[in-house]
Amino acid sequence: MAQLPPGIRFITSFSRDQWYRAFIFTLTFFLYASFHLSRKPISIVKGELHKHCAASHGVELGSYKEYAAQIQSVRKLSNASQCGWEPFDKNNYKQLLGALDYSFLCAYAIGMYLSGIIGERLPIRYYLTVGMLASGLFTAMFGLGYFCNIHNLWFYIMAQIANGLVQTTGWPSVVTCIGNWFGKGRRGLIMGIWNSHTSVGNILGSLIAAYWVSTCWGLSFVMPGVIIAVMGIVCFLFLIEHPKDISCSCTPSSSSKAFLNGASRFRVQMPTLNAKETIKSQDPEMQHLLIDSENSVTSQNSSTVGTGEGRHGTSAISFLGALRIPGVIEFSLCLLFAKLVSYTFLFWLPLYITNVEHLDAKRAGDLSTLFDVGGIFGGILAGLISDRLEKRASTCGMMLLLAAPTLYMFSTVSKMGLEATVVMLLISGALVNGPYALITTAVSADLGTHKSLKGNARALSTVTAIIDGTGSVGAALGPLLAGLISPSGWNNVFYMLMVADGCALLFLLHLIQKELRCNADHTLFKEH
Repeated sequence: MAQLPPGIRFITSFSRDQWYRAFIFTLTFFLYASFHLSRKPISIVKGELHKHCAASHGVELGSYKEYAAQIQSVRKLSNASQCGWEPFDKNNYKQLLGALDYSFLCAYAIGMYLSGIIGERLPIRYYLTVGMLASGLFTAMFGLGYFCNIHNLWFYIMAQIANGLVQTTGWPSVVTCIGNWFGKGRRGLIMGIWNSHTSVGNILGSLIAAYWVSTCWGLSFVMPGVIIAVMGIVCFLFLIEHPKDISCSCTPSSSSKAFLNGASRFRVQMPTLNAKETIKSQDPEMQHLLIDSENSVTSQNSSTVGTGEGRHGTSAISFLGALRIPGVIEFSLCLLFAKLVSYTFLFWLPLYITNVEHLDAKRAGDLSTLFDVGGIFGGILAGLISDRLEKRASTCGMMLLLAAPTLYMFSTVSKMGLEATVVMLLISGALVNGPYALITTAVSADLGTHKSLKGNARALSTVTAIIDGTGSVGAALGPLLAGLISPSGWNNVFYMLMVADGCALLFLLHLIQKELRCNADHTLFKEH
């Protein structure tokens, strides 16, 4: 018998379940990368919506002669001024651009709290598909303002608000899906690698938007809009919500197994101990949670099989019930400030590089991708360290502690030349995005499958939405504060970011203290 070719031997060396998990990992990676790809254009186009010119910056004319000479000629529409695109060509352009960011992020923060609750009651595949198609529509809608020669500020604000609302369908859906397919074993590392979709999407979005920004900035929005809409169709055709949908084995849990996700899912519950007996085997900090939830958990002496959501399945967790899970409030408030820092960089970094390095919008956009490259390594490193130490909060705290002085160095060193800026972008990206990535992925999944939930797999979407929704409040505040503070000097913006990092660390101190008291066999997070 002839020996199998190397490629076939490689394929057959993995089981069917492993191939499906790899497929879901890759699919959800690119699905959410397309969400970030569609959010990035606004930060790239800011340098084109407003250009430094004699009309609005006469005092600074001498400083920007070199910069003005580098700007490529663009198509002049009837209502476009030499200072940019009306109404962003005025002296208050930073406030107007900040209003665009705030409109999107405020809508995103509000919508996120509702998205998790809605998402766990609907089939994930349909919910995510509709959200991606709508995101493509509203992303492209902003770019249509260029082709239709629209100069009404409210048109662009409404496009941002609508896009912010529909984009909330993405995160709870993909985290719930990936949580269904992967157990807790090496969750930090796996999700650290998986969460690099954020940086990959930002990089691709920056490159695509930068390619068109100096010639036809409308396409900087239309093309990402088309891409996320196409990925929505791919989601509808290929996304598998749960291993049980294709008879794949899933990670076993200790007592109760609830394979429930979406609107119509079978649920199999194995015999469980009485809640009062279970308390004896739990740590003291969990006892009050188990007592409170005793009446909401049904103990059965034999296996039961049911269909449907409201009548036979495990009921969805309430908002207040999710808040009572130990660690949810602390990590949510920490993420508020961590995401404030990350999204300030996301929306204002290209403009900052334009001002400091005197580069055109395209080159500034390309250079800003290095921050996201650093973020990829930061997320993976945070996941690896937290898995090894089995201490999520301590890992986040360590990176936040290093991030604050790094931001100060960035504000100082970046003025010394392009080479110094490149190095600091990589380091800052790793330290800023590391805690943000860890909290939104591994920590959210840990808390969504906390032992106090007794196997209620449907809590993951709500917990994820609460944590990311609270973080999105900070994401809305950061760019808004940057727009208000930046006229007084970029140094003040960096001081604001350092204070935010300190506040994020402050909210984790209690959890860090508890983790340091735990031994290796009794960590803060335990799966049910």
